[in-house]
Order: sequence, then C-alpha cells, then structure tokens
Amino acid sequence: MAGILGIYLFDKRWNAYNFGVFGLMALQHRGQETAGMEILNESSQKITGKGLVEQVFSSVSGKGNILIGGVSPYPAEEVEILPITVSEKTSAAVDGKITSVDGYRWDPGVSYEGNLRRAFSALEQGRSDLDSMKDFFSRCRGGFSYVAANEDREVLAGRGALGIKPLVLGKMGFDGGIVASESCVMDIIGERVPISPAENIEPGHAMVFTPMSARLEMIQNSPCRSYCSFEYVYLARPDSYINDIPVYGVRREIGRRLAQDGAVDADVVIGVPETAIPFAMAYSNETGIPVEKGFELTGRRVRSAMKPNQVERLKGVQLKLNVISEAVRGKRVVLIDDSVVRGNTLANIVYLMKEKGAKEIHVRIGSPHIISHCPFGVEVPGEDELIGKHLSEEKIAEVIGADSFRYLSLGDLIEATGMSRGKLCTGCFNGEYPEVV
Repeated sequence: MAGILGIYLFDKRWNAYNFGVFGLMALQHRGQETAGMEILNESSQKITGKGLVEQVFSSVSGKGNILIGGVSPYPAEEVEILPITVSEKTSAAVDGKITSVDGYRWDPGVSYEGNLRRAFSALEQGRSDLDSMKDFFSRCRGGFSYVAANEDREVLAGRGALGIKPLVLGKMGFDGGIVASESCVMDIIGERVPISPAENIEPGHAMVFTPMSARLEMIQNSPCRSYCSFEYVYLARPDSYINDIPVYGVRREIGRRLAQDGAVDADVVIGVPETAIPFAMAYSNETGIPVEKGFELTGRRVRSAMKPNQVERLKGVQLKLNVISEAVRGKRVVLIDDSVVRGNTLANIVYLMKEKGAKEIHVRIGSPHIISHCPFGVEVPGEDELIGKHLSEEKIAEVIGADSFRYLSLGDLIEATGMSRGKLCTGCFNGEYPEVV
C-alpha cells in the first residue's frame, strides 16, 4: 500500500511544489516511513527522504508545474522511495503491486523495482513518448494504481484492470488536474469534480495529460472488477470516497451491524483511535450505550499497525493510546477496533484499560478475521503470525485478556459497502483472490 499523487498545471508560471506537499500530507495515513516527489518543468528535480512528509520537505523547495509523488509504509532499506525511476526518461509512483508484465519473464533474483525497470526497458526501446508508458502499463497485471511522467512533460495516471487500488480525479479551476489515491486530497488542495464517471477513474482507464490536452482513455479491458474491501475498513481516510462510496458511511454501517450481531450488556463504548471511532459512534447509537473518549494522544498521530516491526508497533500504541482512567474505571467496556492481525497490540490495549480499572472488556472488531497474506501490497504478515488464522474467537478473548471477543462477519462487511460479493477483493479474509498471482 502507498499513497500516490499527480498534479498537472498547464501554465508554466504555476508552481506545483506546495500543492504537492499538502497533497502528500493528506495521504500521510497511507504511508509514514518515506515520502518523495519529482517536479518537472524545463528540467526535473527529485526530492525524497525518510520520515513524515513535513520532515522530508521542511528544509527543501522545488519549482515546476508538473509533479508526481508518493508516501510509503515500507522502510527505505527495503524498497525504493517513490517515485521510482523506471528508465532514464520516465519515473512512476505505484500504489499496490504489479505482479507480472505480459511478455516479460519475472526474475525472482532481482528486486521488485529492478524487474519493473527491466520490463519497461524491453518495451521502451529508447523511446520516451507517451505510447511507451501506455504500452507498459497495459501489459501490467496485479492490483495497482499508478502515476507516471516522462521528460516530455507527459503524465499517465490510471488503475489496473482489477481496480483493487483506488485512484480519483480532481481539478484546480481551469488551469490543471489532480489525480490521487483518495478524494480527500481534492478537498485539501483542489476541488472535487461533481459526482460523475470521471471523478472515480475506472479500472483499466488512465488519465492522460500533455502540455496541450487532458483526456481519459481505456488502456486495458476490465471484465472482472475486484475492489479492495480493506480500504473501507482501515486504509482510507473517513472523509474520502472510494469507488464513489463514502468511507465514513460504510464505517458507520459496520458499527451498526456490530451492535446488532454482537450486543452485550455494558456501560460504555470506546473506539480505538482513529479508524474505529465511527464504528463506536454507530454502535452507541444503535444500542443506546454511551460512547466515551477512552484515549488521549501523545505526540504525532501514528498508525501503529503500519509500523515495520513489533517493537515500533507497541511503542506506537503506548504513545498514542494513553487510557483515560475516568472513562473506564469500574465500567463494563465495549472496546471496538478496526482489525486484529497478530493480537499483540490489542492485548496491550486491553491490559492498559484493565490496569486503569475497567471491570469488563468486550472486544468487537470491525472486520472479519484476517487469515491470509495480501499479494497486492497491503502489509499483512505471514500466515503463521495471523491470530485469526489459528484461534477461535473464544480463544482470542482468552489470549488478549478480554471478557469476550467477536469479529464482524464477512457477509456483513460486504453488505455494509453496498456492493456485491463479486466486486470486492476479500482475499485477506477468506484466502480467495481475483486472479492467480
């Protein structure tokens, strides 16, 4: 998973740099390990670094009317910082995972980025034109979205045929266009296009920007669409629309269904910040049990589930989730979280709440059990580490120290999105993926 951004301002007098910084800040929740951008005008300038967006760009500046960039949850020691150089003349930022390229034999002994460069080089044959970018991405398979730019100041931004990773289109008046992983970017730096087919870039389609034009093209057939269900549970910001569906609305419906299927006698409902807050509010509305703020944040907001190792995850929980004693002391608590992977951080939260005097803790999870890895770039560990793969709900409650534990059912998740089962990728919840990878 990553957050990607493209800005194309047709008038060269515009500078896209500051818009790019704020746009990447709006996508910070999709990756907190590295950030980068490439700015183009008569020449190109690449700025990349480790850490949060504000840290990477605090002491540098850039100038150009065209920009592509991204944030990533992967440490720089493991993967190249976005955007990556795919040839001497072309750079790209990719969200998700390209698993194969038609006509190219993937070399397992070469890095992911190295394979992309080899595949692109074989097709490019010295060209830097728009057609070479189209040719390359039309041959890519997997679950991904992308934004790419070449030295001719042409930008191609689109989604793979499956549509697993989101990409939306916005505008900046009449002078430019924006493409980004989520619509919240448009709320921050531009204006959202009125609800229309053009707002949500459809699977297999790409937005083409050149110095003289902007147009939407289909570069891949998309007979089978499979949108990532985890976007609605955890990945996306609640103020975003994913595939024209409001994330906040889905999360409130998840909370309502948790209340219907897993109600329990309790005194207070508490959501684990930030993602589970809408779940908790809807659960409270449905049951009449008061909702409380149970935690106070210390330091920067950290998505602990996306930290690269267990020590960092526990440190993130300890820092961001200081339990408010008055909210839990002597009370029966319904604790709602968005998902549980290994169970270690949730066990730590339960321990901290009981240490502050909680009488009972009943855990409800706003997603089904995670039982399988994700081949499309979501940071899910090996199956031997997944607590939902190996333990029942009753056993998980015992392991984490809770009085009860319950997942959202897969059927309820699908119904909460308003989409049919056939249009969602639910592989991490049931091991069934839309294509062989």
